[in-house]
Amino acid sequence: MIDTQTSHSKIDMPVSRVIRKLKGAKPGPTILFFAGIHGNEPAGLVAMKKVFEDLSTKEDNLRGTIYGIVGNLKALSQGKRFLDIDLNRLWTKSNIKMVANKKILLEEEKELLELLDLLKKIIQTEKGPFYFIDYHTTSSKTLPFITINDSMINRKFALQFPVPVVLGIEEFLEGPLLSYINQLGYVAIGFESGQHQDPEAVSNSVAFTYMTLVSARSLGKLDVEKYSSHVKQLEKSAAAVRDIFEVVHLHRIIGMDVFKMLPGFESFQKINKGTHLATNNAQPVYAAFGGRLFMPLYQNQGSDGFFIIRKIPIWVLRLSAFLRKIKIDNIFTLLPGVKWEHRDKEILLVDLKIAKYMTKPLFHLLGYRVRHLDAQYLRLYNREKASKKKMYKNEGWW
Repeated sequence: MIDTQTSHSKIDMPVSRVIRKLKGAKPGPTILFFAGIHGNEPAGLVAMKKVFEDLSTKEDNLRGTIYGIVGNLKALSQGKRFLDIDLNRLWTKSNIKMVANKKILLEEEKELLELLDLLKKIIQTEKGPFYFIDYHTTSSKTLPFITINDSMINRKFALQFPVPVVLGIEEFLEGPLLSYINQLGYVAIGFESGQHQDPEAVSNSVAFTYMTLVSARSLGKLDVEKYSSHVKQLEKSAAAVRDIFEVVHLHRIIGMDVFKMLPGFESFQKINKGTHLATNNAQPVYAAFGGRLFMPLYQNQGSDGFFIIRKIPIWVLRLSAFLRKIKIDNIFTLLPGVKWEHRDKEILLVDLKIAKYMTKPLFHLLGYRVRHLDAQYLRLYNREKASKKKMYKNEGWW
């Protein structure tokens, strides 16, 4: 069993974007593990180094190819979330096009282009099925959890792990790396392993890495020493919570706002509507909804004060899967006030003055990400249409 208790501060900061690549003796999946997209979150990097060192002696048992990739090299070396701009908010098609044409680049824009070039090369040269895992930690105490864009390939793969799953965060955040990868059609999972400097965040990341390798069939359970201990590590750390939640609210920090969480709050803590959570410009901030507090901000950098999430009932998840399977959304454009934005049928436009009965929860059921174009129109992005389901149809979890 490998030691997972090494202090974050003892790790040597990487100088190369790819910290390790292992090629198995047999064909199999291509798995990309990302760490340090935020430079003050080194737990995933510590975990990757430990697991890759262990696996380097077991390549004969490995199937496919696995990569360990560093996100924000310069910010990681300084222990800062970012230097100029959040690297995990830059991954939109329009922004990438803009950055590619700029002459003078911010530090994170340089990182963006280097990562993008690497991703394109790996996708072009390696064989699928592809899996993308992005490691993070939080500024508050938290259960370990998974965040995903709610496509069925993501949802089914995420359910292989004994931790809570949170859907819908990409509706509130513009430009995460995983949203970009999901638009390419691949399985993309975010794993938040714990609080930034908590040693258990490393232990959870190590456990999650091994479970990923087994779930993707890069390794068999018997190839991992004491595999069951990794499962138990996540079960214990997640306090046996395995529910699926949806984001219902985000308190945004705007411009020069002075935001401060009240002390003592934890992610996944149950709260009531009206709970006093924070101050913003010295004014009290109360919970707009009841549910569970999610990722309260206890650091200087960041524009997301806190989220509120609610559990999704099992019957809703099953109905959602069924409706997507029969592609019931194909009839939407027969309804007044609903039309496709383009011929590729990836984005629906909904006129709220006409289609007043079309609600946000309904579109979530069918796999759409909802954005307000303006006060009258919704723009709905189809998460399912881009999914490369055929790539994963023979996987055990599918």
